[in-house]
Order: sequence, then C-alpha cells, then structure tokens
Amino acid sequence: MATKEKLQCLKDFHKDILKPSPGKSPGTRPEDEAEGKPPQREKWSSKIDFVLSVAGGFVGLGNVWRFPYLCYKNGGGAFLIPYFIFLFGGGLPVFFLEVIIGQYTSEGGITCWEKICPLFSGIGYASIVIVSLLNIYYIVILAWATYYLFQSFQSELPWAHCNHSWNTPQCLEDTLRKNKSLWDSLNTSNFTSPVTEFWERNVLSLSSGIDDPGSLKWDLALCLLFVWLICFFCIWKGVKSTGKVVYFTATFPFAMLLVLLIRGLTLPGAGAGIKFYLYPDISRLEDPQVWIDAGTQIFFSYAICLGAMTSLGSYNKYKYNSYRDCMLLGCLNSGTSFVSGFAIFSILGFMAQEQGVDIADVAESGPGLAFIAYPKAVTMMPLPTFWSILFFIMLLLLGLDSQFVEVEGQITSLVDLYPSFLRKGFRREIFIAFICSISYLLGLTMVTEGGMYVFQLFDYYAASGVCLLWVAFFECFVIAWIYGSDNFYDGIEDMIGYRPGPWMKYSWAVVTPVLCVRLKYLLTPREPNRWAVEREGATPYNSRRAVNGALMKPSHILVETMM
Repeated sequence: MATKEKLQCLKDFHKDILKPSPGKSPGTRPEDEAEGKPPQREKWSSKIDFVLSVAGGFVGLGNVWRFPYLCYKNGGGAFLIPYFIFLFGGGLPVFFLEVIIGQYTSEGGITCWEKICPLFSGIGYASIVIVSLLNIYYIVILAWATYYLFQSFQSELPWAHCNHSWNTPQCLEDTLRKNKSLWDSLNTSNFTSPVTEFWERNVLSLSSGIDDPGSLKWDLALCLLFVWLICFFCIWKGVKSTGKVVYFTATFPFAMLLVLLIRGLTLPGAGAGIKFYLYPDISRLEDPQVWIDAGTQIFFSYAICLGAMTSLGSYNKYKYNSYRDCMLLGCLNSGTSFVSGFAIFSILGFMAQEQGVDIADVAESGPGLAFIAYPKAVTMMPLPTFWSILFFIMLLLLGLDSQFVEVEGQITSLVDLYPSFLRKGFRREIFIAFICSISYLLGLTMVTEGGMYVFQLFDYYAASGVCLLWVAFFECFVIAWIYGSDNFYDGIEDMIGYRPGPWMKYSWAVVTPVLCVRLKYLLTPREPNRWAVEREGATPYNSRRAVNGALMKPSHILVETMM
C-alpha cells in the first residue's frame, strides 16, 4: 500500500476522535447530549498534565522501599547490569507501547485492543482484573502510613519506648544495644524492639493466622476511608481534576526526598551505609534470583500491564510527541529509584552505627523498611517528630498519586466499554463513587486483626510477576506479529512526525517476549514474609517442589489453582 493511502486509512480510522472534547463531565459536550450524539472524549489541557500524571503513577513506594533493598541484596552495583538489560529490553518498550496505543486509539485499556485486534481483547480484560485487585490492597499501605502520620504528631513518638499498654515484658529499647555489658548479660533472643511491638501489636494487632480474622481495627478502617475519600475527589472530574492534583502530589514527594537525602548524608555512618548499598559483587550475577528480582522490579515500578498507562495515553492529542516524553519519564523513574537508595541507606548506616550492629541486620524491604526500620531510625535522630512527619507525608503522597492514577486507569477502561451511557451527565461520577465504595468494603478484610494475612495473599498473587509477564508477552506478540510492527510504526510516524529507531520494533518482536518467557520459567513464588512464617506457618505452594501433593494451607491451593 502506498504511503499516501496508508495515511488516508489512518485519518479515516481516527476521524471521530481527533478533536479535543470540552464538557462539564469527562467526554461530554452539552450539544452532543442535546442532539443525542455519542459523547466525545476529553483531552489533557496541557502536556505537563500528562507528564506529571504518568510520573505520579509509576514513581511510587517501590522506588523507595524495594529497589534499594534489591540492589544491596543482589550484588550492589552489579545488580544494575540485569536491571538495565530488563529496562531497555522490556520496561521502556512495553511502557511506550501502552502509552502510544492509548494515544493511537483514544481508548482505555480494554477497548483499545478491540480496535487493534478484537481477537485479543482479553489482554485488556486481564489488565483490568489485575489493576482492580491491586487497587484494593495497595491503598491499605496508605492507610498504615496515614495512621503512623497521625501518631507522629506527639512530643514523644509512641514507638520510641516500652512504656505503653501494647508492650510486653520482653520489650527492650534499641538504644540499649550500645550498652555492651547490659546487652551481653541478657538473652537477647527473647527480646523485641518497641518499634516492632508497635507495628505488630498496636497497628496490626496480629491474630494467630488467616483462619482467625479477629475484629475490625476501627482506627485503620477510618484511615482507609480517609485515603479513599482523597482518592475519589482527586479523580471524580476525570483528567480535569487528575491533571491538576498531580502538580502537587507528583512534585512534593521529590522535594521531601531531597530533604531526607541531604539529612541522611550528613549523619554519622552514612558513608558505610552507601558503601554497603553500592559495593559491587559480580559473583551474584550467577544467581537466577538476581535476574528475577531485576525483571520483576522493572515491571512493578513502571506500572505496566495494568491498563493505566494506556488510559493516560488515551487523553493525549493525536499529534503529541509521547515518544520523547516516555524516554524522559523512564530516566526519571529509574533515576528516582537509584537516588532513593542513597537517602535510605545513609540513614540505615546511621542506625546501624547507633545500635552497634551490622547494616545487614537493619536493612529491610517493603513494610519492614517503611514501618519498622525507618521509624526506628527517626527515634535516634534529633527532632524525631519532625523527621517522622516528613517521612510519612512523603510516603503517603508517593503512594497516593500512584493509587489514584491506577484507579483512573481502571475507571477509564470500564467507562469506555459503555461511553454513551456512562459519560452522560454525572453518571461517571456516580460510577466512580460506586467502584471506590466496593473497593473500600473489600479492603476492610485487610484492616482486621488477621488482615495482614489477607494482604499477603493479594500481594503474592493478585498483581504477581507471572500475571504481568503474560500480559506483556501478549501485548508485544499482538503488535509485532499480528497487527504488524511496521504498520504500527506507520501510525506512530503519523502521530509524532518521525519513526522511532528500530530498537522498539525489535524489542516488541523478539527481545521482550524472550525475556518474559525466560523470566516466567525462572520465576518461583517468593519467600513468605516473616509474619506468615512465624504466625501462620504457611509457605506458598510450588508445584515443582511438591512431592506428594500435600499443601500447607488450603487458601494457597485455591489461589494457586486460580492462577
């Protein structure tokens, strides 16, 4: 087909979606509603709205609490080798693919695939299932952060000492570790930290296991309601509200991260912590787990395979050069992860020096870092209340913009299935309220005394690496081998005015699918967290290790069978 004919086909394909659509509700124009026309789609009011929304969507908690830990655990600077291989071979190509598909079709995460290749519209439905489950449990972390934030507004932090009702006789303050004579005279294996007891006995009130849900934690339930209300009012007017909220939520955490970085670098012991973070150990590259961690970190931190990036891209104007901004946003995301390591490990180095222990004994990942290690560190600093408030505001904002961007992606995908019905009047706002309410009610199961075990089940399986890998594999397969990468490049050229280098095309056709299949082959269920081991006694089921079919928990049988 001649180039002129191809461009005419593209124009015919987009004849109904090229114009920006103003209106009182996203995608609704009063004249369309009066004349009975199908409601048209709204667009970002400026380029910076899109850039900040994407930045807020994928720069989140994983950049701060997961990447630094994985880097030190997997060989320090040597971990950057597999990280960059997966970044350029999988992360950036899939990220750009999802954004440009949304821009190309002006559709959300489900209906875009119905236009590209109806046979594989199941890719969109898989993404919406994953992101719906993710939205239920990810926001629980923000409820925990909100609780800690409220508790920080005290002259004495409640997790600093052992004189509270939730503390046990085995509680021993961490600063006493420097008293070697006292520490050596005690049987330290029987003692616990006040920070750990505050987290497990006061915040979570952990029950004996998932079969003992216990009572609802009303303080956490109210915190969860609070963050859901914030999320609702951030997105209820569509991209008009989301595009303005991110001016604060996407930029302020960077300012606070910079403050924490400067403070961390000025603490004694910071140099030892940073050396521990980056010291290269090339021999670790022989371990398959290092490559697994690198691949899964890329897929999680770039928020791909969830439909959210497609939905954000669908609000771009057709002629917008998203290729350039996607590359810059990729640099921002990975750069934030790398710099966060300096902020975190400088403080962990200080904490290790203050306690007189090795840095490996205080370095943790995930909730262990956010709700145990860092709160413990601020109790040893001057002005602990100030630094605690600063840290948990940063944590809350980092997670909040990721949450409402993912919810916006979920809503956009569902609304695009029935645009003529849900874009009229205030039906979209009512629909958002309904989705948020259902998600809140389901999330209440994770703020009970046994809620941590429910949370861990979601964390293991709902948005697991295996699910994301399969979605990424089929996205690349459809574009490269069914729709045709050259045909797709023609569409990209029509949108941005030039053809990207062959790197993207070859990645979609070969590199990314091979990396996904290889990583899926290596991937085994993660080690259970220590709460599951100590209190539930559960180990995720691994079919390759099962000898006689005996499983440790019925819940794992059910979930593993479903996945």
